[in-house]
Amino acid sequence: MDPFEIYDTSMRAAVGWAAAPGQWLQSCHSMMAEVQQALTEESKRFASSQNSNRRREDSFEERWRAGMTQLARGSQKLHGLVSEWLIRMAEQAPDLTEAQRRRALFWTRQLTGAWQPANCFWLNSLAVRRMLDSKGESIFQGLESLADDFKQRDGLSRLVDENAFEIGRNLVCTPGSVVFRNRLMELIQYAPATPAVYVKPVVLVQPWINKYYIFDLQPTNSFVRFLVSQGFTVFITSWKNPTADMAEVRFEDYMLEGAMAAIDVAREISGVDQVHAAGYCIGGTALAALMAWLNAGKGAPNAMPVADWTLFTTLIDFSEPGDLGVLIGDKSIAFIQDLMEREGYLEGKYISLAFRLLKADHLIWRAFAHTCLQGQVPPGSDVLYWNSDATNLPKAAGSFLLQTLYRDNRLVNRGPLELAGRTLDFQRIDQPLYLVGALQDHICPWPGTFATCRQVQSPARYVLANEGHIAGIVNPPSTRSKKKYWAGSVDGVVDPEKWLASQAEQRGSWWNDWAAWLARQGDEQVAPPTMGSTAHPPIEPAPGRYVRE
Repeated sequence: MDPFEIYDTSMRAAVGWAAAPGQWLQSCHSMMAEVQQALTEESKRFASSQNSNRRREDSFEERWRAGMTQLARGSQKLHGLVSEWLIRMAEQAPDLTEAQRRRALFWTRQLTGAWQPANCFWLNSLAVRRMLDSKGESIFQGLESLADDFKQRDGLSRLVDENAFEIGRNLVCTPGSVVFRNRLMELIQYAPATPAVYVKPVVLVQPWINKYYIFDLQPTNSFVRFLVSQGFTVFITSWKNPTADMAEVRFEDYMLEGAMAAIDVAREISGVDQVHAAGYCIGGTALAALMAWLNAGKGAPNAMPVADWTLFTTLIDFSEPGDLGVLIGDKSIAFIQDLMEREGYLEGKYISLAFRLLKADHLIWRAFAHTCLQGQVPPGSDVLYWNSDATNLPKAAGSFLLQTLYRDNRLVNRGPLELAGRTLDFQRIDQPLYLVGALQDHICPWPGTFATCRQVQSPARYVLANEGHIAGIVNPPSTRSKKKYWAGSVDGVVDPEKWLASQAEQRGSWWNDWAAWLARQGDEQVAPPTMGSTAHPPIEPAPGRYVRE
Protein backbone atom coordinates (compact mmCIF):
# COMPACT_ATOMS: atom_id res chain seq x y z
CA MET A 1 0.00 0.00 0.00
CA ASP A 2 1.52 3.27 -1.11
CA PRO A 3 -1.24 5.94 -1.05
CA PHE A 4 1.21 8.84 -1.39
CA GLU A 5 3.25 7.09 -4.13
CA ILE A 6 6.56 7.32 -2.27
CA TYR A 7 7.82 3.91 -3.41
CA ASP A 8 6.47 4.33 -6.94
CA THR A 9 8.14 7.73 -7.35
CA SER A 10 11.43 6.46 -5.92
CA MET A 11 11.45 3.51 -8.32
CA ARG A 12 10.69 5.74 -11.31
CA ALA A 13 13.62 7.99 -10.37
CA ALA A 14 15.87 4.94 -9.96
CA VAL A 15 14.83 3.56 -13.35
CA GLY A 16 15.51 6.95 -14.89
CA TRP A 17 19.04 7.04 -13.48
CA ALA A 18 19.63 3.41 -14.48
CA ALA A 19 19.17 4.53 -18.07
CA ALA A 20 21.91 7.15 -17.61
CA PRO A 21 24.66 5.24 -15.75
CA GLY A 22 27.50 7.51 -16.86
CA GLN A 23 25.87 10.64 -15.52
CA TRP A 24 24.92 8.79 -12.32
CA LEU A 25 28.47 7.53 -11.67
CA GLN A 26 29.97 10.95 -12.36
CA SER A 27 27.59 12.54 -9.87
CA CYS A 28 28.37 9.89 -7.22
CA HIS A 29 32.11 10.38 -7.75
CA SER A 30 31.80 14.15 -7.31
CA MET A 31 29.74 13.73 -4.15
CA MET A 32 32.19 11.23 -2.62
CA ALA A 33 35.10 13.56 -3.39
CA GLU A 34 33.33 16.40 -1.60
CA VAL A 35 32.58 14.16 1.39
CA GLN A 36 36.19 12.95 1.57
CA GLN A 37 37.47 16.53 1.47
CA ALA A 38 35.04 17.59 4.19
CA LEU A 39 36.05 14.63 6.39
CA THR A 40 39.72 15.51 6.01
CA GLU A 41 39.12 19.17 6.86
CA GLU A 42 36.97 18.41 9.88
CA SER A 43 39.43 15.78 11.19
CA LYS A 44 42.31 18.26 10.99
CA ARG A 45 40.22 20.95 12.67
CA PHE A 46 39.25 18.56 15.47
CA ALA A 47 42.81 17.37 16.07
CA SER A 48 44.17 20.91 16.03
CA SER A 49 41.59 22.07 18.51
CA GLN A 50 42.09 19.20 20.92
CA ASN A 51 45.88 19.58 20.90
CA SER A 52 46.00 23.36 21.31
CA ASN A 53 47.71 24.73 24.42
CA ARG A 54 44.52 26.36 25.64
CA ARG A 55 42.52 23.15 25.29
CA ARG A 56 45.15 21.10 27.18
CA GLU A 57 44.49 23.24 30.26
CA ASP A 58 40.76 22.54 30.16
CA SER A 59 39.15 19.88 32.29
CA PHE A 60 38.15 16.56 30.77
CA GLU A 61 34.49 17.61 30.77
CA GLU A 62 35.25 20.91 28.99
CA ARG A 63 37.32 19.13 26.34
CA TRP A 64 34.60 16.53 25.91
CA ARG A 65 31.94 19.23 25.50
CA ALA A 66 34.05 21.00 22.89
CA GLY A 67 34.69 17.74 21.06
CA MET A 68 30.98 16.89 20.93
CA THR A 69 30.20 20.37 19.60
CA GLN A 70 32.78 19.96 16.84
CA LEU A 71 31.45 16.49 16.04
CA ALA A 72 27.95 17.91 15.68
CA ARG A 73 29.22 20.72 13.46
CA GLY A 74 31.13 18.31 11.24
CA SER A 75 28.15 15.97 10.99
CA GLN A 76 25.96 18.88 9.97
CA LYS A 77 28.41 19.77 7.19
CA LEU A 78 28.44 16.19 5.88
CA HIS A 79 24.67 16.01 6.11
CA GLY A 80 24.42 19.19 4.05
CA LEU A 81 26.64 17.76 1.31
CA VAL A 82 24.75 14.47 1.05
CA SER A 83 21.36 16.20 1.29
CA GLU A 84 22.22 18.60 -1.50
CA TRP A 85 23.31 15.66 -3.64
CA LEU A 86 20.10 13.71 -3.02
CA ILE A 87 17.96 16.73 -3.79
CA ARG A 88 19.96 17.36 -6.95
CA MET A 89 19.43 13.74 -8.00
CA ALA A 90 15.68 14.12 -7.49
CA GLU A 91 15.65 17.38 -9.46
CA GLN A 92 17.62 15.96 -12.37
CA ALA A 93 16.23 12.41 -12.53
CA PRO A 94 15.53 11.56 -16.19
CA ASP A 95 12.11 10.76 -17.61
CA LEU A 96 9.96 12.02 -14.72
CA THR A 97 6.80 14.02 -15.29
CA GLU A 98 6.57 17.39 -13.56
CA ALA A 99 4.20 15.95 -10.93
CA GLN A 100 6.53 12.99 -10.29
CA ARG A 101 9.55 15.30 -9.99
CA ARG A 102 7.71 17.53 -7.52
CA ARG A 103 6.76 14.47 -5.50
CA ALA A 104 10.32 13.11 -5.60
CA LEU A 105 11.68 16.42 -4.34
CA PHE A 106 9.10 16.65 -1.57
CA TRP A 107 9.78 13.19 -0.17
CA THR A 108 13.55 13.55 -0.59
CA ARG A 109 13.39 16.69 1.54
CA GLN A 110 11.30 14.79 4.09
CA LEU A 111 14.03 12.12 4.20
CA THR A 112 16.94 14.52 4.54
CA GLY A 113 15.06 16.48 7.19
CA ALA A 114 14.38 13.33 9.20
CA TRP A 115 18.00 12.17 9.37
CA GLN A 116 19.65 15.51 10.02
CA PRO A 117 22.22 15.29 12.85
CA ALA A 118 20.22 17.50 15.23
CA ASN A 119 17.65 14.67 15.46
CA CYS A 120 20.29 12.37 16.99
CA PHE A 121 20.96 12.91 20.70
CA TRP A 122 24.76 12.70 20.59
CA LEU A 123 24.94 14.97 17.55
CA ASN A 124 22.66 17.62 19.06
CA SER A 125 25.13 19.77 20.98
CA LEU A 126 22.40 21.57 22.94
CA ALA A 127 20.88 18.26 24.06
CA VAL A 128 24.30 17.02 25.25
CA ARG A 129 24.96 20.31 27.02
CA ARG A 130 21.59 20.20 28.80
CA MET A 131 22.26 16.60 29.88
CA LEU A 132 25.53 17.63 31.50
CA ASP A 133 24.16 20.82 33.05
CA SER A 134 21.12 19.05 34.50
CA LYS A 135 23.13 15.99 35.61
CA GLY A 136 20.99 13.74 33.43
CA GLU A 137 17.59 15.17 34.42
CA SER A 138 16.90 16.41 30.88
CA ILE A 139 17.12 12.82 29.57
CA PHE A 140 14.30 11.69 31.86
CA GLN A 141 12.23 14.76 30.93
CA GLY A 142 12.77 13.99 27.26
CA LEU A 143 11.79 10.34 27.68
CA GLU A 144 8.63 11.40 29.51
CA SER A 145 7.77 13.72 26.63
CA LEU A 146 8.45 10.96 24.09
CA ALA A 147 6.24 8.48 25.96
CA ASP A 148 3.47 11.06 26.23
CA ASP A 149 3.76 11.85 22.51
CA PHE A 150 3.25 8.21 21.57
CA LYS A 151 0.38 7.85 24.01
CA GLN A 152 -1.45 11.08 23.14
CA ARG A 153 -0.31 12.19 19.68
CA ASP A 154 0.68 9.12 17.64
CA GLY A 155 4.35 9.92 18.16
CA LEU A 156 4.25 13.57 17.03
CA SER A 157 5.88 15.95 19.47
CA ARG A 158 3.97 18.71 21.22
CA LEU A 159 4.29 22.04 19.44
CA VAL A 160 3.20 24.24 22.31
CA ASP A 161 2.86 24.37 26.07
CA GLU A 162 -0.85 23.58 26.29
CA ASN A 163 -1.04 24.90 29.85
CA ALA A 164 0.04 28.39 28.75
CA PHE A 165 -3.31 29.25 27.16
CA GLU A 166 -7.00 28.89 27.84
CA ILE A 167 -9.82 29.93 25.53
CA GLY A 168 -11.70 32.79 27.13
CA ARG A 169 -8.91 33.56 29.62
CA ASN A 170 -5.90 34.74 27.61
CA LEU A 171 -7.04 33.71 24.13
CA VAL A 172 -10.21 34.63 22.22
CA CYS A 173 -11.09 37.44 24.62
CA THR A 174 -12.57 40.20 22.44
CA PRO A 175 -16.01 41.06 23.93
CA GLY A 176 -18.96 39.87 21.92
CA SER A 177 -22.01 37.61 21.81
CA VAL A 178 -23.19 34.58 19.90
CA VAL A 179 -26.26 35.90 18.07
CA PHE A 180 -27.06 32.92 15.85
CA ARG A 181 -26.51 29.18 15.93
CA ASN A 182 -27.41 26.38 13.53
CA ARG A 183 -26.11 22.86 12.94
CA LEU A 184 -22.94 24.16 11.22
CA MET A 185 -21.91 27.38 12.86
CA GLU A 186 -22.30 30.00 15.53
CA LEU A 187 -22.22 33.64 14.46
CA ILE A 188 -20.43 35.99 16.84
CA GLN A 189 -21.11 39.71 16.89
CA TYR A 190 -18.40 41.82 18.54
CA ALA A 191 -19.20 44.71 20.87
CA PRO A 192 -18.47 48.19 19.48
CA ALA A 193 -15.36 50.00 20.70
CA THR A 194 -16.07 53.42 19.15
CA PRO A 195 -18.97 55.87 19.60
CA ALA A 196 -19.76 55.67 15.87
CA VAL A 197 -19.35 52.84 13.39
CA TYR A 198 -19.45 52.44 9.62
CA VAL A 199 -22.90 51.52 8.34
CA LYS A 200 -21.98 48.26 6.65
CA PRO A 201 -20.77 45.48 8.96
CA VAL A 202 -17.80 43.23 8.18
CA VAL A 203 -18.69 39.52 7.97
CA LEU A 204 -15.69 37.20 8.30
CA VAL A 205 -16.13 33.69 6.87
CA GLN A 206 -13.50 31.51 8.51
CA PRO A 207 -12.12 28.18 7.27
CA TRP A 208 -13.76 25.14 8.85
CA ILE A 209 -10.37 23.44 9.03
CA ASN A 210 -9.00 24.58 12.43
CA LYS A 211 -10.90 26.95 14.71
CA TYR A 212 -11.99 30.49 13.90
CA TYR A 213 -9.92 32.24 16.54
CA ILE A 214 -6.77 32.69 14.47
CA PHE A 215 -8.41 36.12 13.96
CA ASP A 216 -8.81 36.64 17.71
CA LEU A 217 -5.73 35.34 19.49
CA GLN A 218 -4.48 37.82 22.08
CA PRO A 219 -5.35 41.54 22.35
CA THR A 220 -2.03 42.55 20.76
CA ASN A 221 -2.57 40.50 17.57
CA SER A 222 -6.36 40.13 17.34
CA PHE A 223 -7.62 40.99 13.86
CA VAL A 224 -11.22 41.42 15.02
CA ARG A 225 -10.16 43.68 17.91
CA PHE A 226 -8.27 45.83 15.40
CA LEU A 227 -11.30 46.09 13.09
CA VAL A 228 -13.60 46.99 15.97
CA SER A 229 -11.14 49.68 17.08
CA GLN A 230 -11.29 51.16 13.56
CA GLY A 231 -15.05 51.66 13.80
CA PHE A 232 -16.37 48.52 12.11
CA THR A 233 -19.16 46.27 13.32
CA VAL A 234 -17.72 42.77 13.01
CA PHE A 235 -19.36 39.35 12.73
CA ILE A 236 -17.43 36.07 12.44
CA THR A 237 -18.32 32.43 11.82
CA SER A 238 -17.34 29.83 14.43
CA TRP A 239 -17.85 26.37 12.93
CA LYS A 240 -19.03 23.26 14.72
CA ASN A 241 -16.44 20.48 14.93
CA PRO A 242 -18.03 17.74 12.77
CA THR A 243 -19.11 14.39 14.20
CA ALA A 244 -20.28 11.21 12.47
CA ASP A 245 -23.87 12.46 12.16
CA MET A 246 -22.59 15.31 9.95
CA ALA A 247 -21.08 12.96 7.34
CA GLU A 248 -23.34 14.24 4.54
CA VAL A 249 -22.70 17.94 5.12
CA ARG A 250 -21.64 19.33 1.74
CA PHE A 251 -19.53 22.24 0.57
CA GLU A 252 -22.68 24.06 -0.56
CA ASP A 253 -24.09 23.64 2.96
CA TYR A 254 -21.11 25.55 4.31
CA MET A 255 -21.73 28.12 1.56
CA LEU A 256 -25.45 28.62 2.26
CA GLU A 257 -26.05 27.57 5.88
CA GLY A 258 -22.73 29.10 6.86
CA ALA A 259 -21.58 32.09 4.80
CA MET A 260 -25.00 33.10 3.44
CA ALA A 261 -26.72 32.68 6.81
CA ALA A 262 -24.03 34.79 8.49
CA ILE A 263 -24.50 37.58 5.93
CA ASP A 264 -28.29 37.54 6.32
CA VAL A 265 -28.14 37.69 10.14
CA ALA A 266 -25.55 40.48 10.06
CA ARG A 267 -27.75 42.49 7.68
CA GLU A 268 -30.82 42.03 9.86
CA ILE A 269 -29.06 43.03 13.09
CA SER A 270 -27.32 46.01 11.48
CA GLY A 271 -30.42 47.13 9.58
CA VAL A 272 -28.63 47.33 6.22
CA ASP A 273 -29.07 45.86 2.76
CA GLN A 274 -25.41 45.00 2.15
CA VAL A 275 -22.27 43.98 4.02
CA HIS A 276 -18.51 43.83 3.53
CA ALA A 277 -17.83 40.07 3.21
CA ALA A 278 -14.39 38.52 3.73
CA GLY A 279 -13.16 34.93 3.67
CA TYR A 280 -9.96 33.23 4.72
CA CYS A 281 -8.46 30.14 3.00
CA ILE A 282 -11.21 27.57 2.31
CA GLY A 283 -13.69 30.00 3.91
CA GLY A 284 -12.69 32.40 1.14
CA THR A 285 -13.27 29.69 -1.47
CA ALA A 286 -16.79 29.22 -0.08
CA LEU A 287 -17.32 33.00 -0.19
CA ALA A 288 -16.09 33.16 -3.81
CA ALA A 289 -18.48 30.35 -4.76
CA LEU A 290 -21.26 32.20 -2.94
CA MET A 291 -20.49 35.39 -4.87
CA ALA A 292 -20.79 33.49 -8.15
CA TRP A 293 -24.01 31.88 -6.88
CA LEU A 294 -25.48 35.25 -5.87
CA ASN A 295 -24.54 36.88 -9.16
CA ALA A 296 -26.21 34.00 -10.99
CA GLY A 297 -29.45 35.06 -9.27
CA LYS A 298 -29.31 38.77 -10.09
CA GLY A 299 -32.73 40.26 -10.60
CA ALA A 300 -34.33 38.59 -7.60
CA PRO A 301 -35.25 40.78 -4.59
CA ASN A 302 -32.26 41.36 -2.30
CA ALA A 303 -30.20 39.29 -4.72
CA MET A 304 -26.90 41.00 -3.91
CA PRO A 305 -26.42 41.35 -0.16
CA VAL A 306 -22.64 41.87 -0.54
CA ALA A 307 -21.34 45.32 -1.41
CA ASP A 308 -17.70 44.21 -1.74
CA TRP A 309 -15.67 41.15 -0.92
CA THR A 310 -12.22 40.25 0.35
CA LEU A 311 -10.19 37.05 0.05
CA PHE A 312 -7.31 36.26 2.41
CA THR A 313 -4.86 33.65 1.01
CA THR A 314 -7.59 31.94 -0.97
CA LEU A 315 -7.61 29.78 -4.11
CA ILE A 316 -10.43 29.34 -6.58
CA ASP A 317 -8.03 28.05 -9.27
CA PHE A 318 -6.42 24.93 -7.77
CA SER A 319 -4.13 24.15 -10.70
CA GLU A 320 -1.07 25.12 -8.61
CA PRO A 321 -1.82 24.15 -5.00
CA GLY A 322 1.79 24.18 -3.85
CA ASP A 323 3.31 21.39 -1.78
CA LEU A 324 -0.14 20.34 -0.61
CA GLY A 325 -0.76 19.07 -4.14
CA VAL A 326 1.99 16.47 -3.64
CA LEU A 327 -0.23 14.78 -1.05
CA ILE A 328 -3.30 14.74 -3.30
CA GLY A 329 -3.57 12.18 -6.09
CA ASP A 330 -5.92 9.39 -7.09
CA LYS A 331 -4.33 6.88 -4.69
CA SER A 332 -4.23 9.24 -1.73
CA ILE A 333 -7.79 10.41 -2.37
CA ALA A 334 -8.98 6.78 -2.39
CA PHE A 335 -7.09 6.19 0.88
CA ILE A 336 -8.56 9.30 2.54
CA GLN A 337 -12.02 8.46 1.19
CA ASP A 338 -11.78 5.09 2.89
CA LEU A 339 -10.90 6.78 6.19
CA MET A 340 -13.89 9.08 5.86
CA GLU A 341 -16.24 6.22 4.99
CA ARG A 342 -15.32 4.46 8.24
CA GLU A 343 -15.85 7.43 10.56
CA GLY A 344 -18.12 9.75 8.59
CA TYR A 345 -15.41 12.41 8.68
CA LEU A 346 -11.68 12.90 8.28
CA GLU A 347 -10.21 13.09 11.74
CA GLY A 348 -8.42 16.31 12.56
CA LYS A 349 -5.16 14.56 13.41
CA TYR A 350 -4.70 13.53 9.78
CA ILE A 351 -5.27 17.08 8.55
CA SER A 352 -2.83 18.34 11.18
CA LEU A 353 -0.21 15.81 10.08
CA ALA A 354 -0.54 16.91 6.45
CA PHE A 355 0.07 20.55 7.35
CA ARG A 356 2.97 19.62 9.64
CA LEU A 357 4.60 17.69 6.79
CA LEU A 358 4.56 20.86 4.69
CA LYS A 359 6.86 22.52 7.23
CA ALA A 360 8.37 19.41 8.78
CA ASP A 361 11.65 20.99 9.80
CA HIS A 362 9.86 23.40 12.12
CA LEU A 363 6.63 21.57 13.00
CA ILE A 364 8.01 18.03 13.40
CA TRP A 365 11.77 17.77 13.83
CA ARG A 366 12.53 20.99 15.69
CA ALA A 367 9.71 20.20 18.10
CA PHE A 368 11.07 16.64 18.56
CA ALA A 369 14.58 17.90 19.31
CA HIS A 370 13.29 20.58 21.69
CA THR A 371 11.06 18.35 23.81
CA CYS A 372 12.42 14.80 23.46
CA LEU A 373 16.16 15.30 23.03
CA GLN A 374 16.68 18.48 25.02
CA GLY A 375 13.95 17.75 27.56
CA GLN A 376 12.52 21.25 27.37
CA VAL A 377 8.94 22.49 27.70
CA PRO A 378 7.45 23.53 24.33
CA PRO A 379 7.16 27.28 23.69
CA GLY A 380 4.12 29.29 24.72
CA SER A 381 3.02 30.36 21.23
CA ASP A 382 -0.58 31.44 20.63
CA VAL A 383 -0.35 30.63 16.91
CA LEU A 384 1.01 27.14 17.60
CA TYR A 385 -1.72 26.58 20.21
CA TRP A 386 -4.32 27.41 17.54
CA ASN A 387 -2.46 25.25 15.02
CA SER A 388 -2.70 22.28 17.41
CA ASP A 389 -6.45 22.77 17.98
CA ALA A 390 -7.46 20.50 15.10
CA THR A 391 -10.97 19.97 13.72
CA ASN A 392 -12.60 17.19 11.71
CA LEU A 393 -13.82 17.43 8.11
CA PRO A 394 -17.21 15.93 7.09
CA LYS A 395 -17.06 13.14 4.52
CA ALA A 396 -19.14 14.87 1.82
CA ALA A 397 -17.39 18.23 2.17
CA GLY A 398 -14.02 16.48 2.29
CA SER A 399 -14.74 14.56 -0.90
CA PHE A 400 -15.74 17.78 -2.67
CA LEU A 401 -12.59 19.52 -1.47
CA LEU A 402 -10.25 16.71 -2.58
CA GLN A 403 -11.92 15.62 -5.80
CA THR A 404 -13.87 18.58 -7.16
CA LEU A 405 -11.49 21.36 -6.11
CA TYR A 406 -7.96 19.96 -5.79
CA ARG A 407 -8.00 17.09 -8.28
CA ASP A 408 -10.48 18.30 -10.93
CA ASN A 409 -10.24 22.08 -10.36
CA ARG A 410 -13.92 22.32 -11.26
CA LEU A 411 -14.43 25.90 -10.13
CA VAL A 412 -12.54 27.05 -13.25
CA ASN A 413 -12.15 23.91 -15.44
CA ARG A 414 -14.28 21.40 -17.37
CA GLY A 415 -17.35 23.52 -17.91
CA PRO A 416 -19.75 25.18 -15.49
CA LEU A 417 -20.25 23.80 -11.99
CA GLU A 418 -23.72 23.79 -10.47
CA LEU A 419 -24.25 24.29 -6.73
CA ALA A 420 -27.60 24.59 -4.98
CA GLY A 421 -29.51 24.86 -8.24
CA ARG A 422 -27.43 27.61 -9.85
CA THR A 423 -24.59 27.45 -12.35
CA LEU A 424 -21.48 29.23 -11.11
CA ASP A 425 -19.89 31.72 -13.47
CA PHE A 426 -17.14 33.77 -11.84
CA GLN A 427 -17.05 36.11 -14.84
CA ARG A 428 -20.39 37.52 -13.67
CA ILE A 429 -18.90 38.79 -10.41
CA ASP A 430 -18.30 42.55 -10.60
CA GLN A 431 -18.38 43.68 -6.96
CA PRO A 432 -15.15 45.38 -5.76
CA LEU A 433 -12.56 42.87 -4.60
CA TYR A 434 -9.62 43.08 -2.20
CA LEU A 435 -7.20 40.13 -2.23
CA VAL A 436 -4.33 39.26 0.10
CA GLY A 437 -1.63 36.74 -0.80
CA ALA A 438 1.48 35.74 1.12
CA LEU A 439 4.91 35.51 -0.50
CA GLN A 440 5.98 32.43 1.50
CA ASP A 441 2.60 30.67 1.54
CA HIS A 442 3.03 26.89 1.14
CA ILE A 443 -0.73 26.16 1.23
CA CYS A 444 -2.13 28.79 -1.15
CA PRO A 445 0.83 29.99 -3.28
CA TRP A 446 0.47 33.67 -4.01
CA PRO A 447 0.45 33.40 -7.84
CA GLY A 448 -2.60 31.15 -7.44
CA THR A 449 -4.36 33.71 -5.24
CA PHE A 450 -3.50 36.42 -7.77
CA ALA A 451 -5.09 34.32 -10.53
CA THR A 452 -8.52 35.05 -9.03
CA CYS A 453 -8.23 38.56 -10.50
CA ARG A 454 -8.53 37.22 -14.04
CA GLN A 455 -11.39 34.86 -13.15
CA VAL A 456 -13.75 37.72 -12.19
CA GLN A 457 -14.82 41.11 -13.55
CA SER A 458 -14.39 42.85 -10.20
CA PRO A 459 -12.17 45.91 -9.90
CA ALA A 460 -9.42 44.43 -7.73
CA ARG A 461 -6.78 45.63 -5.30
CA TYR A 462 -4.12 43.05 -4.52
CA VAL A 463 -1.87 42.96 -1.46
CA LEU A 464 1.15 40.68 -1.08
CA ALA A 465 2.42 40.15 2.45
CA ASN A 466 6.02 39.04 2.94
CA GLU A 467 5.28 36.11 5.28
CA GLY A 468 3.47 32.77 5.07
CA HIS A 469 -0.11 31.49 5.19
CA ILE A 470 -0.61 32.44 8.85
CA ALA A 471 1.96 35.12 9.63
CA GLY A 472 1.06 36.97 6.45
CA ILE A 473 -2.52 37.40 7.72
CA VAL A 474 -1.97 37.71 11.48
CA ASN A 475 -0.08 40.92 10.81
CA PRO A 476 -0.90 43.56 13.47
CA PRO A 477 0.34 47.13 13.16
CA SER A 478 3.34 47.87 15.38
CA THR A 479 5.93 50.60 15.56
CA ARG A 480 8.55 47.85 15.96
CA SER A 481 7.31 45.76 13.04
CA LYS A 482 9.84 44.84 10.39
CA LYS A 483 7.20 43.31 8.14
CA LYS A 484 6.58 44.54 4.62
CA TYR A 485 4.02 44.24 1.87
CA TRP A 486 3.20 45.36 -1.65
CA ALA A 487 -0.21 46.75 -2.58
CA GLY A 488 -1.84 48.16 -5.68
CA SER A 489 -4.60 47.97 -8.23
CA VAL A 490 -4.50 45.01 -10.59
CA ASP A 491 -5.85 46.96 -13.62
CA GLY A 492 -5.99 43.97 -15.97
CA VAL A 493 -2.46 42.72 -15.24
CA VAL A 494 -2.37 38.95 -15.78
CA ASP A 495 1.21 38.09 -14.79
CA PRO A 496 1.70 38.25 -10.99
CA GLU A 497 5.44 38.85 -11.33
CA LYS A 498 4.84 41.84 -13.61
CA TRP A 499 2.36 43.23 -11.10
CA LEU A 500 4.89 42.79 -8.27
CA ALA A 501 7.66 44.47 -10.26
CA SER A 502 5.51 47.58 -10.64
CA GLN A 503 4.68 47.93 -6.93
CA ALA A 504 6.63 49.83 -4.29
CA GLU A 505 7.61 47.97 -1.13
CA GLN A 506 5.75 49.25 1.93
CA ARG A 507 6.73 48.73 5.57
CA GLY A 508 4.39 47.65 8.35
CA SER A 509 1.01 45.96 8.34
CA TRP A 510 -1.47 45.79 5.48
CA TRP A 511 -4.34 45.84 8.02
CA ASN A 512 -4.43 49.64 7.85
CA ASP A 513 -4.57 49.48 4.05
CA TRP A 514 -7.58 47.17 4.17
CA ALA A 515 -9.38 49.30 6.77
CA ALA A 516 -8.87 52.36 4.55
CA TRP A 517 -10.11 50.43 1.50
CA LEU A 518 -13.26 49.35 3.35
CA ALA A 519 -13.88 52.92 4.47
CA ARG A 520 -13.62 54.11 0.85
CA GLN A 521 -16.48 51.85 -0.23
CA GLY A 522 -19.01 54.63 0.39
CA ASP A 523 -19.81 54.15 4.08
CA GLU A 524 -20.95 56.84 6.48
CA GLN A 525 -20.70 56.51 10.25
CA VAL A 526 -23.70 56.05 12.53
CA ALA A 527 -24.44 54.96 16.09
CA PRO A 528 -23.50 51.29 16.68
CA PRO A 529 -26.26 48.70 16.24
CA THR A 530 -27.52 46.82 19.26
CA MET A 531 -25.95 43.53 20.24
CA GLY A 532 -28.31 41.13 18.55
CA SER A 533 -31.91 41.98 17.72
CA THR A 534 -35.44 40.84 18.45
CA ALA A 535 -35.13 38.23 15.72
CA HIS A 536 -31.62 37.24 16.74
CA PRO A 537 -31.12 37.92 20.45
CA PRO A 538 -27.75 37.19 22.09
CA ILE A 539 -27.52 33.51 23.00
CA GLU A 540 -24.38 33.54 25.13
CA PRO A 541 -21.15 35.51 25.46
CA ALA A 542 -18.34 35.01 22.96
CA PRO A 543 -16.48 32.83 22.17
CA GLY A 544 -19.49 30.52 22.40
CA ARG A 545 -19.87 26.75 22.53
CA TYR A 546 -18.61 25.38 19.20
CA VAL A 547 -15.06 26.68 19.61
CA ARG A 548 -14.61 24.49 22.70
CA GLU A 549 -15.60 21.23 20.95
